[in-house]
Order: sequence, then C-alpha cells, then structure tokens
Amino acid sequence: MTAQLSKKSEAWSARFNEPVSDLVKRYTASVFFDKRLAQVDIQGSLAHAEMLAYQNIISQQDHAEIKRGMTQILEEINAGKFEWLLDLEDVHLNIEKRLTELVGDAGKRLHTGRSRNDQVATDIRLYVRSEIDNIVGLLRDLRLALLDLAEQHADTILPGFTHMQVAQPITFGHHVLAYVEMFGRDAERMLDCRKRVNRLPLGAAALAGTTFPIDRERVAKTLGFDDVCHNSLDAVSDRDFAIEFCAAAALIMTHVSRMSEELVIWMSPRVGFIDIADRFCTGSSIMPQKKNPDVPELARGKTGRVNGHLIALLTLMKGQPLAYNKDNQEDKEPLFDTVDTVIDTLRIFADMASGITVKPEAMRAAALQGYATATDLADYLVKKGLPFRDAHEAVAHAVRACVDRGCDLSDLSLEELHVFSKLIEADIFEVLTLEGSVAARDHVGGTAPNQVRAAIARNRAQLA
Repeated sequence: MTAQLSKKSEAWSARFNEPVSDLVKRYTASVFFDKRLAQVDIQGSLAHAEMLAYQNIISQQDHAEIKRGMTQILEEINAGKFEWLLDLEDVHLNIEKRLTELVGDAGKRLHTGRSRNDQVATDIRLYVRSEIDNIVGLLRDLRLALLDLAEQHADTILPGFTHMQVAQPITFGHHVLAYVEMFGRDAERMLDCRKRVNRLPLGAAALAGTTFPIDRERVAKTLGFDDVCHNSLDAVSDRDFAIEFCAAAALIMTHVSRMSEELVIWMSPRVGFIDIADRFCTGSSIMPQKKNPDVPELARGKTGRVNGHLIALLTLMKGQPLAYNKDNQEDKEPLFDTVDTVIDTLRIFADMASGITVKPEAMRAAALQGYATATDLADYLVKKGLPFRDAHEAVAHAVRACVDRGCDLSDLSLEELHVFSKLIEADIFEVLTLEGSVAARDHVGGTAPNQVRAAIARNRAQLA
C-alpha cells in the first residue's frame, strides 16, 4: 500500500495506510483557485533556493538546476501548457512535482528549511502586495478622471442636500471633489496596509522555525520585503494582513457605492442632472425607451459582495488556535474575488467618469427650489449685528411666507423683506443669488469656484 501511495507523489503518503478518497480530494483541494499564485510561488521559491545555495545548504549545481526548471515551468504556465493535477492538491505541490520531473533530486531539495505553511503565507503576501500597487494606481486614474470632470464644472451650480432635501447651493466641481478626497484616503489606507503586508514569513517553516542555518533577511531583501515576521507561530497562522486589505477594499467599494447611488439618482429623468455614456448602460427586454445605468447599479450591488468577503475572513480567523490550520485554505477565494471586484470596478469607473454629460440647466433649476439661500440670508443678518438664533428665526418666518406665496426669497421686494428684519438693505439681492452664495464660501474646503480650482491644482500636484 505504501508503495502505491508513493507513486501518487503525495508529500505525506508514507504515513497512511489507505489513499485519500476522491471526495476528500475534491473537498480539500485548492489547486483550481490557488494556481493564480503560481508566479509568486515561483518567485518565492527562487529566492529561497538562492539563499539555500548561498548558505551552502544546497549546492550551486542544485541551485542552477532549480532555476532552469522554474524558468521552464513559468513558460509552461504562461503558455497555458502546464498540467494542473487535482491529486497534487495545491499550487505548491503541482509546481514542486513538475520541478522534480524536470531536474530530479535538485527539485526535491528545494523544500529544505521551509514548509507549505510559511510558503503559502509568503505567496499570499507577495500577491496582496502586488495587487495593492495595482489598486493604488487605479485609484490614481479614477481621481484624475474626476479632477477633469470637476475642472470642467468648477462654476456649475447644483443644490447640495442634507436628508435628501435641498440645503445650500454648491458647485458641481466641489461635489465631485468630495469623491476625490474619499478615494485619496482609500489610497492612503492601501499604502498603509502595504507596510504590514510587506513582512516575510518564509523561514518560520511549519510553526517553530528550522534547524538549518537559513538567512531570512537575505530572502527578505531579495523579495523586496521591508522586514521579516518576528514570531514563527504568528508568521504562519495569522491572516490579519489579508483582513486589513479586505477592510480597505470594502471602504473603496463603499465610496464607489455612494457615488453610484448619486449617479443613478442624477440620471433619473425626474432629476436629469447628468447622462451616462451609452457604453455603460443597457436597455430593457420589453421597454424600448429605457436606458438603465447598469454599471453604477451593479457596482452598488458588488459592494455587498466585498463586504461579505471581509466578514468571511474575520469569521474564518476568529476561532483558530495557534498555529496553522486547514481553515486558512478558505482565505484565498474571498481574497481573490475582492481583488478582482475592486480592480474591475475602479477600471470601469475611471472610464465612466469621462463619459458623464452634465446638464447645468437642470442643476440650476433644482438649486432655485427649496430656498437654498436661506442660510445666506441668516448669515447676512448676523453680519449686520443680529444674534444668529434671532436671525435664524427671522429667516424661518420669511421662508414660511414664501412657501405660502409660492415664491423664492429672491422674489421678495426690499419692503417685503423689511417685515422680517429692518437690518436688510438693498445689497441683500447679491447675497440671495446662487452665484453670490457659492462665491461667499471662499475658504479652504469651501465651494467657491476659485477654491474648487485651487483644490484641483493641489490634487493634481499630489498625483503628479
């Protein structure tokens, strides 16, 4: 029986008296999703082999053979010619088996001083680090596209809302810049997460380290890690770096979802603030007039998917004792899908931002509804010496009168305004215009057009 098992090249075959059942093989195998780690697995293995040779743990000839074999394996994988075998369970054993076929005993020596536990932890960190760099780049692309949109509409006025009620007039450029700020913080979070991702587990072996005279710092330098993980148990067992990545990804998608919600509302014919380019929309199978904003709607839905992956990873880790447990095989699919979802979403949103057509007339008409300059009138009275609470009350009475009459504050004559306060003078009509309202908020972070342009310039300089 042992001889039969050995022929199957299972790493632990000599320990068991019967083969693993086909059902268990399918249930426990990860090769058909973790094979995407093949390139980083090879990268880590080559760094490990180089160190082993430098430390005289394996010969230089073995090292040369390992490099030769890995080069061929990578070529086979990239060409789609590599045969992935379920019997070999995962990406690591598949590559090791093929390496041994190509270079013989040298391939068998590669695993000296390491375990699949520290190997997979290293692979995942290399993978996440690379994807963080991709995501940060895509966040930059999206922010640049939004800056272009904001610059085109630094003077375009629309109503700002609180509680989905008209609050105060703002500029559309200022509104778009809010998302630039959000996505900027998302990039910062990703880069901060990268610091904790970029620590090398390799050398922790199964859980306790190794008896071989390895040089972990050499491997860390070769692979571009900032440091090594300083506790072998922690190195192989925790996935907090992946959870942190998914948390940062969930926040990206939350910001995408908020933006999506507004795009859907704004595109509705009942609002009509914008139109989205046809390539991001679909029609209806029954209603020929429909143009549905499918991309923002689907992104809004995919946010729940990414949030779910975060919860899945948190739940995965919460009950695990030290050190490595098979549970951790379940970390990869949520992580991989999170990466794919975020990257696809950011790519399409950067493109979609350049395909947004703004309708300034509709925005302006909406800003004239809801008494958006009421706060400006209150501020005017305060500047004239009236306590704010008294000014607030006086303007509230003026708004009530306008509601009853079906007019705007700017439609009232000076004499009619005097009913609410004798402090009001002829200069009030400059204050009550939409342009006057936004221009008056002329400070860092304000909605005044010149502040919008200054914020755009500041962001462009940061992204240069």
